[in-house]
Amino acid sequence: MSDRAERTVSTAMGRPEIHVRGRLVSDAQMLDDGVITVAGDRITDVRPFTEWAVAHPDSERPEYAGTVLPGLVDIHNHGGYGHRFDTVDAAEADAAARFHHSRGSTTVLASVVTGAAEDMVAQVATLRRLAEDGVIGGIHAEGPFLAAARCGAQDPRFLRDPDSELTKQLVAAGGGHLRVMTIAPELPGYAAVAQQLCDSGVVVALGHTDTDFPGFQNALHPRGSGALVTHLANGMPPLHHRSGGPVAAALVAAGVTVELIGDAVHVDAGFAALVFAAAPGRVALITDAMQAAGMPDGEYRLGPQTVRVADGVARVPSGSIAGGTSTLLRCVSWAVTACGVPLREAVRAATTVPATAAGLAEVGDLRPGWFADLVIADDNLHLRRVLRRGQWLS
Repeated sequence: MSDRAERTVSTAMGRPEIHVRGRLVSDAQMLDDGVITVAGDRITDVRPFTEWAVAHPDSERPEYAGTVLPGLVDIHNHGGYGHRFDTVDAAEADAAARFHHSRGSTTVLASVVTGAAEDMVAQVATLRRLAEDGVIGGIHAEGPFLAAARCGAQDPRFLRDPDSELTKQLVAAGGGHLRVMTIAPELPGYAAVAQQLCDSGVVVALGHTDTDFPGFQNALHPRGSGALVTHLANGMPPLHHRSGGPVAAALVAAGVTVELIGDAVHVDAGFAALVFAAAPGRVALITDAMQAAGMPDGEYRLGPQTVRVADGVARVPSGSIAGGTSTLLRCVSWAVTACGVPLREAVRAATTVPATAAGLAEVGDLRPGWFADLVIADDNLHLRRVLRRGQWLS
């Protein structure tokens, strides 16, 4: 993008302004030629270019930059570029977040995996500081209250039944920034801990479960529109025409948001197309990215376990897939090109839908007053530039 693709001026109040022109694609805006005005860390105006030109007759006109999307929102992410979120090293977690920021995911929930209870509490406390500084959008705890039969890459040594005291410790360590916790609903003590989390403002996500259709459906019902399903089809019984299981229960449940790992590894294009068709407006694309995202094949870690990445696919020694190695913009592109999902719907699945599901405010759309988070891409959704909180990252 040329230097004139955005135009920076000063307002009467002395605040810098940025004007970005392009094809705007978001939940709120679909404009073939629009202009977004940014002052400080906020969007202040969004309008068609013709209207902008009339309102700014003496301003130099910004060149057409390309396709402009809201900053993407990844609500399930374990790390990237050699760095992890399941750590007590704040600098490492910061580096993981900033890698994904630079690739277009301007809002990231940092996910920790099942480990020793004291380790998980310490990791959540470390991530809390990054959330308070605005580096991450919040924290997601994937475990340890998960079904052993569907633990996937979670370390089975540390799985346990839902525990009120540990839940209290994790919530306290998060200081209001623990946004989501994944639990298997069939485990003893699930109902009490789920209510405890809801009372604390934490979204209960169902996943890593071996329950059947009725069991999963009953667990979803009390949470209504607030329900979330962790990486649909992964970590649960497969969809079958004589046994619908959790997948069918999630797809037919109105108001339930389903995560979908759009990396062409965890699910294939046909299944993803089915999910988008069956649950319009309820699909949240995620990366489930881990330390190896953005890195070459080799040996990495996820929680207490060693992960081997070959041909971009991460696996633990048991053979289970161990998170993803993609970025969210690539997931959006895959949904469009391989699955036939309309661009606007794919963008919504990586912006407003996950933001709403995780209770994140003022991110994921092109609206005045919201954070100035923008992704600029070419017509093939190849990344050009990223604006986060009004600052250019790339």
